[in-house]
Amino acid sequence: MNAIPKPLIPAPVLITGHANADFDCLAAIVAASKLYDDAVLVFPGSQESNLRNFFIESATYLFNFKNAKDIDFSTVRTLVIVDTRQRSRIDHVAPALENPDLEIHLYDHHPDSDDDLTATFSAVKAWGSATTIITLLIKEKNISLSPEEATMLGLGIYEDTGAFTFNSTTEEDFEAGGWLRSKGMDLNTISELTTRELTVEQISILNSLLESATTHDINGIPVVIAETSVPHYVRDFALLAHKMIDMQQVKVLFALCRMNDRVQVVARSKIHSVNVGQICQSLGGGGHNFAASASIKNKPLSEVKDELFGLLYSSIHHEKTVRDHMTAPAIFEYETVSMCSAEAIMNRFGLKAIPLLESKQNPVVSGYLEYQTAVRACSHGLGSAPASTYMHKKFQTVTPDDDLYPVMEIIVGKRQRLVPVVIDTRLMGVITRTDLINTLVEEPSRVPDKLFTDKTKERNVRSLLRERLPEHHFELLSMAGEMGNRLNVAVYVVGGFVRDLLLGRKNLDLDLVVEGDGIAFAQKLAKKLGGRVRQHTKFKTAIIIYNNAAGEEERLDVATARLEYYEQPASLPTVELSSIKMDLYRRDFTINALAIQLSHNKFGKLIDFFGAQKDIRDKVIRVLHSLSFVEDPTRILRAIRFETRFEFTIGPQTTKLIKNALQLKLVTKLSGSRIFHELQLIFDEISPHQSLVRMHEFGVLEAIHPTLKLTPTKNALLREIEKVLEWYRMLYTKPYPETWIIYLLGLTSASDAESVEEVIERLHLTSSQHSEFMELRATVKSTINILNRAHPKKNSQLYKTLTPIPLEGVLYMMARTKFETVKKDISYFLAYLRSTTLEISGKDLHLLGFTPGPAYGEVLRETLFAKLDEKISTRQEQLDFAYRALKNRQ
Repeated sequence: MNAIPKPLIPAPVLITGHANADFDCLAAIVAASKLYDDAVLVFPGSQESNLRNFFIESATYLFNFKNAKDIDFSTVRTLVIVDTRQRSRIDHVAPALENPDLEIHLYDHHPDSDDDLTATFSAVKAWGSATTIITLLIKEKNISLSPEEATMLGLGIYEDTGAFTFNSTTEEDFEAGGWLRSKGMDLNTISELTTRELTVEQISILNSLLESATTHDINGIPVVIAETSVPHYVRDFALLAHKMIDMQQVKVLFALCRMNDRVQVVARSKIHSVNVGQICQSLGGGGHNFAASASIKNKPLSEVKDELFGLLYSSIHHEKTVRDHMTAPAIFEYETVSMCSAEAIMNRFGLKAIPLLESKQNPVVSGYLEYQTAVRACSHGLGSAPASTYMHKKFQTVTPDDDLYPVMEIIVGKRQRLVPVVIDTRLMGVITRTDLINTLVEEPSRVPDKLFTDKTKERNVRSLLRERLPEHHFELLSMAGEMGNRLNVAVYVVGGFVRDLLLGRKNLDLDLVVEGDGIAFAQKLAKKLGGRVRQHTKFKTAIIIYNNAAGEEERLDVATARLEYYEQPASLPTVELSSIKMDLYRRDFTINALAIQLSHNKFGKLIDFFGAQKDIRDKVIRVLHSLSFVEDPTRILRAIRFETRFEFTIGPQTTKLIKNALQLKLVTKLSGSRIFHELQLIFDEISPHQSLVRMHEFGVLEAIHPTLKLTPTKNALLREIEKVLEWYRMLYTKPYPETWIIYLLGLTSASDAESVEEVIERLHLTSSQHSEFMELRATVKSTINILNRAHPKKNSQLYKTLTPIPLEGVLYMMARTKFETVKKDISYFLAYLRSTTLEISGKDLHLLGFTPGPAYGEVLRETLFAKLDEKISTRQEQLDFAYRALKNRQ
């Protein structure tokens, strides 16, 4: 007999913390529950034995924690996360992050990281404990605590501050501890739980660490590194690091232990110049300036040590600073310099980038310009444009006394080619990528792997493909990967499909890119699928057309990895062979510059060179380079379409580049057919009205043609059109209208015929589209006037009036009329009358004794109208009516 499955627990408000929780995490979860009524608490699991035992024996019952596997994550509307902000540390509640309109509240005391979630609300303080942050909020709100709750919260603060002995302890931690004591915090309980006796095994491991401990002089700072290995996982390894520091009076310690398939690193520091949290974060872990840890899987202990030394030498620069490696004085220009002048200066001095100052009167660094951008701008005829238009405005600076680690993070991790060195906004020099490389060659260390964007963004999404794709499409991708292996070429699925996979949106439009001969690959794959190939040799692309298992025709696009360059602004691209990275770089926005590798035994590997995953999390539309809209202005319309569809925001720099492209009147250089195609895509979206509003705000509609500019009246009409189309979709009837006709009727509603003709000519409509649109426009104008003056009294009159008019015109009139009676009449026609048919035929009448003649068609129309006016309803009544009508005509 099968057991009845246990129902999942709804959790509109869910509170949790990071995996491998410590006492601070557990206490912060309990503390947060005092701020959120009826919240569900989820314990994320722990590796510390005393914490685990305490939790199982007490906290489960006392504070009513739930297991993550029992939660209905689809019900979560507010997710509260404590003691971390990193997405990778909350996998146990990851399904909740997919919920639309999810609010995320964060309470944390750790440093920022690239993996941080975007929050609706956050309370982040550099205090000794996350529990302290929430405790002081509870105190501020005058919320009562029981002695048990006060003890639990105190436990978290005592644990993370080392009983107020760690250097990370702040006065706020003392304040929170004092207030909890006044609420009944039991110090005996805390002492019992935080005092840990070593087991025989732990004593053995501690002895091994002490014997292996060696002191290394890292740029003048003594750092102790101890290592050991055990064949199995050991709990409470951090406790041994504490004991070792107490016994040896060590100021900086890194304790490493190989356990099965991983190396556990525990780091402690008592001096401000060594930030162990920063170092452990680069190893894949995290923590504070003075206490941190990391767990590295599938790397030998020797390799972890090498990487640790690299991090130590690059982050601890007691003697060497930015001042020792920067180029000074810096060659600079003012942001008003022309692009070609900037190019000439960089070319003269062999520079890859140059800092730009605001003005002589205000000589602060306002950005930097890359040489390659200047060259491309000049080739597009934009040499006289000021450098401020295309410079990088989002950048970071350092001071001469900074060490090299932040420089490495900026240049290697954030891909900033040039870092201005400033004192009180005054430019002192620059440190470039070349300067950094030369420095690292001299150092006995290497750049930490964590800083390389290409590596940190790698992720395998095979399970996501399996979960979200129909079996046929998953097998198709697998087949493509196997074909790539057979032909020894790398194969990727790219673009919008990958974006929508990560967003959880349905998209089965597969585009493959091959690092090799894409057409030859397509021919081989088509043969295996039993399909055919339509190839485009000029663009090195092909379309595979084949029938799926259900006998339905499907298409698969295949392209050769290519680099597109534009000979002039707004022109079609010229194609050259290239790699997948360059192929992705040619795309419009970062969120579309994603790929999943299918071949070379890397099926499911997500490729993200340009930070697309972060932009998806942050809901930002961002171009890949400064000249993106210059080279292809249709991307302006695409940016607006994606912004509306995904409810994202166009980034500030991308917004400035859109405005610049419009100022240069680049939209006017686009062919009408390209504009019309993009408009059709916008009109086919679920909610195009907001896109049209954004186009108006940017001035895009006016750039296409002045008559398209929105007015309050036109704006209201377009909103009504969207509502009407949404209503019509709910009818689930066919055919579906061509939405561009309806929206173009709305956009030209207040224009005279001559202006509308100009719009049609600008959009390069075909001659048939031209004549049909103008005819429909005249028809709906006269018909709506008739309906507004006197709406039909009978269904048959309504039927006769509206049936000759195309569906698009009828829907437009429904949106256009201001009379509710007319709107109801049209809706009744569309929902009921339009689909009404006769249930009698010529054969039926022949059986009644009549031979079809001149009056035959008229009689059938009269029968239909009688049916519409509800004079007759059943089939027999229709036959009787037709019989009488024909008899009377005889």
